[in-house]
Amino acid sequence: MSLLFGGFSNIFYTTYNEVYPLQKGFNNRKDIYNLYPLLIHLNLFGKSYLQSIKTIVSQF
Repeated sequence: MSLLFGGFSNIFYTTYNEVYPLQKGFNNRKDIYNLYPLLIHLNLFGKSYLQSIKTIVSQF
């Protein structure tokens, strides 16, 4: 979810990966991981999140 709204600095992700390495294929799954928070934002804040959801769903 840290990548959902812009992310953090590269040093954060480098250090994170050193301490807790990401599993293979993470980049292929990150949009799926972000789908749930986007659906919550759609419910709470409205249609501005709908296109992002449609884009993710269309990939799968």
